[in-house]
Amino acid sequence: MSHKKLKIFSGNANKNLAEEICDFLDVPLGQIHTGRFPDGEINVKILESVRGVDAFVIQPVSAPANENLMELLIIIDALRRASAERITAVIPYYGYSRQDRKPEPRVPITAKLVANLLTVSGANRILTLDLHAGQIQGFFDIPLDHLYVRPVLIDYFKKKKLQNLMVVSPDAGGVERARAFAKRMRVGLAIIDKRRISPDEAAVMNIIGNIKGKNIIIVDDMIDTGGTLVKAAAALKKEGARDIYATAAHGIFACNAFEKIEKSQIKEVVVTNSIYNKQGSKKVKILSIGKLIANGIARVHEGKTMSELFE
Repeated sequence: MSHKKLKIFSGNANKNLAEEICDFLDVPLGQIHTGRFPDGEINVKILESVRGVDAFVIQPVSAPANENLMELLIIIDALRRASAERITAVIPYYGYSRQDRKPEPRVPITAKLVANLLTVSGANRILTLDLHAGQIQGFFDIPLDHLYVRPVLIDYFKKKKLQNLMVVSPDAGGVERARAFAKRMRVGLAIIDKRRISPDEAAVMNIIGNIKGKNIIIVDDMIDTGGTLVKAAAALKKEGARDIYATAAHGIFACNAFEKIEKSQIKEVVVTNSIYNKQGSKKVKILSIGKLIANGIARVHEGKTMSELFE
């Protein structure tokens, strides 16, 4: 057991999740002021002593991404300057992760940029969930623990006892993720071959695999505007699929995503509360990952292995 005192702090991005995590760990949420100066600059003050503590900061880099990222960096800096012994940034949703390589000239690699910013701000380690691409773990020169919400999602669908089921990857890039999901569900796998028109719109080309008469679970890492997902569902229905479900770790739900989902042929969309959403839809089910993250924090604090959380 660690001899350092555990303290958990939260920015404004998802305080509900932070409070849930604290309930599981039976520790109070750390006292912190996160306000704004008159010109909009972020004003942070830690309202209790953190000298020598093991501090965890819970903050997804979700919309507004710039505000939430900057708030996270400033909180980490404040903790470092207040002599916290170790600072772990707990990032349920790692924003700016979609630009993780250079697919064309003159574009940034924002996933690496954010990794650098977190390190320079004073973070000693990172705890995150379901990164957009596994190689982002290598962008950090500090320890990173990568958790998966897959067990939470699979447990939910197993309880539904859906018959004649098949898992579908919405694109070639997500095949590994969908295959792991299908393996644990003990069902078949199909793939949608698509061509992307723009960053938020994709044209479905064809479906690899026989999905006629099957109940479908589309598995992805995030749902943004929902446009690709809705088109995928329409293509699957056209090929003879029965009920269509969709699941993802992160529900971004930008623009009019909820409206699109409501009007779509999707029966249910299942995501986690890694991102806080004020709006909703009757078709959207949000599962809690508070216990998963709490277990991750406890293991980091006590110096225990994470491997049991992957089973």
